[in-house]
Amino acid sequence: MNASDAGPPAGPGDDLSAVAPQLRALRRRAGLTLEAAARAAGLSPAHLSRLETGQRQPSLPMLLSLARIYGTTVSELLGETVADRDAITRAGDMEPTRAGGWTYLQAGASGRAMQALRVRVPYGSQGDIVRVHPGEEWLYVLGGRLRLRLGDSAHLLAPGDSAHFDSLTPHRLAAEDHDGVELLFVHTLLQSPTATLCLGPLTGELP
Repeated sequence: MNASDAGPPAGPGDDLSAVAPQLRALRRRAGLTLEAAARAAGLSPAHLSRLETGQRQPSLPMLLSLARIYGTTVSELLGETVADRDAITRAGDMEPTRAGGWTYLQAGASGRAMQALRVRVPYGSQGDIVRVHPGEEWLYVLGGRLRLRLGDSAHLLAPGDSAHFDSLTPHRLAAEDHDGVELLFVHTLLQSPTATLCLGPLTGELP
């Protein structure tokens, strides 16, 4: 059995048990056999079969992986329906949100499998916070310079530079210059009321 097969058995009170009916239908819609889908997800066919019959519940990283393999969103995989959303976000409609000294502007529709933000990071703000969470992140430096720490490596990004990384890699972002740094930022997250994907900071030092 693969290490990734490990996971708690599903119980009658598990919120994520609603995903089971969708998994088989979406796999078949994608034209994948049980064996092919399991191989792509790094699972055994028996484990994927148990997910499809509700005998086990998927982990959050597993949900993201299966959604990508089936060419769908996590919301659809969970069987959720959402109202039609405007594909366009106008600059005048971007309401700023401030938290921990950072300023966030929503640059895409909510309720998607990805969230797009325009982020302003002032100098000296949250530079000692290490973040670790499931998913992927992509960022692009619009202005200023960004000090990015990924695991045990450090990178200095200038305007026009970008980074794309697995969010389970401990990462830390800080403005290099006193004028701060402005970023375009896209990350995957579980947009669902049935589970909360913690994107909040974990304070600590990287090894």
